Amino acid sequence: MRRPAKDKPNTRFHGRVEDNGRRCEQPGCTEPGEFRAPGAVSRPADQPRGYRWFCLDHVREFNARYNFFSGMTPEEISDAQRPFSGWERETRAFASAGGDVPPRWADFSDPLDAIGARFQRKVAPERRDGRALSDGDRKAMRIMGLAVDADRAALRKRYAELLQRYHPDRNGGDRTHEHALREVIEAYQRLRNAPAFAPAP
Repeated sequence: MRRPAKDKPNTRFHGRVEDNGRRCEQPGCTEPGEFRAPGAVSRPADQPRGYRWFCLDHVREFNARYNFFSGMTPEEISDAQRPFSGWERETRAFASAGGDVPPRWADFSDPLDAIGARFQRKVAPERRDGRALSDGDRKAMRIMGLAVDADRAALRKRYAELLQRYHPDRNGGDRTHEHALREVIEAYQRLRNAPAFAPAP
């Protein structure tokens, strides 16, 4: 009678693949091949490295004599032993969910530089006249497409331009920009009362 997996001896070994239908590849062994080991180094360059399957005893023997660097040139061995080996390889991109896009690892030779760049806070530019801008003011300026040093006259001029572009009474009745128009009006109302756009004394 076949025992449940939990009652079998040696079921706790990491990497064990039971009931895979393979036999141990060690000549003369009839045990199940439940443990994977690296295959031959010689293979086409565009093909992944294959695997061999052994029983527990024979995979232990294989591991004891396995040499990762077998078949490599001295240059390949040196490259594989570098602390940052593999760092330059690209991985698949992940969605940024609307946040800042992180830097590409391949743009940096040192992983610590990349990590620092990822978490470095972006310093927003300041106005030359020293007037403070809140985060809300900066967002409103982005909506209107204004430079950080824009003055009250530039604000009014830009507002008139955007009204001409988005208001249906001025663009031939096109009502597809109503959301953008609403954002522009709200941004203008905020900025016209902001300290940075107060009339010069």
